[in-house]
Parts: sequence; structure tokens; C-alpha cells
Amino acid sequence: MNRKISVAPMMDCTDRHERFFLRLISKNTLLYTEMIVDEAISRGDKKKLLEFNINEKPVALQLGGSSPKLLAEAAKIGEDFGYDEINLNLGCPSKKVEKNKFGVCLMKEPNLVADCLIKMQASTNLPVTIKTRIGYDDVEDYENLHNFISILKSTGVKTFIIHARKAILGKFTPKQNLNIPPLKYDYVYKLKNDFPNDEIIINGGITKVDEIHSHLNKTDGVMIGRAAYHTPYLLADIEREIFENNNIPSRQEVIENLIPYIKQEIKKGTRLNQIMRHTLGLFHGQSGASYWKKYLSKNMCVRDADIQKIDHIMDKVKFNNISNTVS
Repeated sequence: MNRKISVAPMMDCTDRHERFFLRLISKNTLLYTEMIVDEAISRGDKKKLLEFNINEKPVALQLGGSSPKLLAEAAKIGEDFGYDEINLNLGCPSKKVEKNKFGVCLMKEPNLVADCLIKMQASTNLPVTIKTRIGYDDVEDYENLHNFISILKSTGVKTFIIHARKAILGKFTPKQNLNIPPLKYDYVYKLKNDFPNDEIIINGGITKVDEIHSHLNKTDGVMIGRAAYHTPYLLADIEREIFENNNIPSRQEVIENLIPYIKQEIKKGTRLNQIMRHTLGLFHGQSGASYWKKYLSKNMCVRDADIQKIDHIMDKVKFNNISNTVS
């Protein structure tokens, strides 16, 4: 599994339509699902929650929960659905996490997390990984993070994705927890020095290719979050400069390649806005980008969007000065 570059699991963002769209831009980036809670998989519509397009691969399933039994069952189900990795969420700072006992609050219970990971690994042949933060509330010393990772490592887990911020539970919103706590990249670098034989991946506030290059000198991989969602063509730069792949579609070609998928999905009952909302940032920084956003917002990102307009979208791209360049 190549985890050199990945796109972070993001609630309300990295659904199957977003992943298919991103895969049209990047062939090498590892993609993650939104977090799916173990109990939802146990009790809910598994096909609706877990089914994905084979063209999204490689794709990892991120699970949330704290029941060793339910997480083990969910991991096995994820394998059966064809995912390439199972990731346990130990970093979500949502207000629901303490009540429902998942996400970053589990940093307080490393032995419970270890039990979950042991059961998950026993239930699947897929690699089981974790995504966590450097700390929570007033617990932000490196020693605590080191001890936490040491306990998880003892279960056999070898890949650790670290968001280089702590989380403030109960006080900050999830959005505030993405911005206010300071980034401490040095903690992640130190983890790599202390655990040289394990895979340490850095996450948090990374938006440019030169930043990625810098982090790759000190860690095994980089996970991109909001930058990949709001400026998705960043993945084209990553393909060129990190993976040395010059066979990259232009922005216009990405939309052209997306149209057959849209038509196929609409026949299944998917609404147009459920797909097109993910493409708002495709022309970011290009001539005509504001027109693209305005046109989509008015015509294709509303609940009752007219599906007939998808047949004319390329005319809007071509005749409204929207860039057709790869760069």
C-alpha cells in the first residue's frame, strides 16, 4: 500500500462521489471514506453505507467506535466490500465523541483502543491503521503521545497518521479544532525518529507541494485535508511533482470524464447536486473560476437541479473563459 500521499477522511466531504471525482485527477493518491460508525454498519444498510465504485481504488475505510466486537465485525465487512485498508478514527473532536465514545476522546483510554485494534486485526487480512492527534485539552506533552503510540504499536499496528494539533473537547467546535490549536509538526518528526521502523504520516494545515516535499524528508507520508477538497486540482500538481506522472487530464477533461458517471448515478436515483457540489473548487485560481462557482451554485448545487443542464455544461466551460490548461 502506497501511503506517500493521501486525502484525509472528512465528514460531509469524502463520500463516494468526491472520491470518484478526485480519482479522475490523481491515480496514485490514497483516498479515505468519511468516518462510518461501527454501530451504523452493524445495524444499518451496509450497501448504502459501504458500496463504492471500483475506480475509486485504492480506498481505505475509516471506522469510528470503541466496541472491540463491533469494530472487528465492521472491519471484516469492510474487507468483504473490497476496501484496501481499515483505519480507526482516534482524532475526531466532534461534541458527540465523548457521549458516543469514539474519536479523540479515546486517547484517554489507550488500553481500550489496544483491545479494539487486536480484535480488528484478528478479523481481517487488511492492514489496520490509526489516525489520531498529538493530544487533547491540557494533555499535549510529547511523552504522553509517545506512550500512547507505544501501546498501540504493541498490538501489531504499524501505520500511524498524526494530525499535528491537539483537540479541545467541549470548548471548541470541530471547525475551531481545525484552526485554533497550534500545529506542532516537530512532535510528528520526533515520532518518526523514535519509531523508525513504523510508518508515520503527517497531517494538518498542509496546502502546497513544496510543504509536502519538506514533510516527506522527515516522515513517511503526507495526508492532505481541506486543501484537497477546496482546491482539488492540487492533486494534479502532486501527481506531477511527487509521483512524476505527467499523464494528467486538464480540468476540462476531468469534467468531461465525470459526465458519464453523473448520468449513470442519476439513473440510480442520485441527485445531481450530490455530485456536482464536490467540483466547486476545480477551477480555483483560473480565469473564469468565479463564473464556474456561480453557475454551479445556481444550477447544479441545488436539491432540485435540472439534470438536462449536464449536457450543456461543457459549453459553459468552453464559452465562458474558464481555463482549459493543465497547469
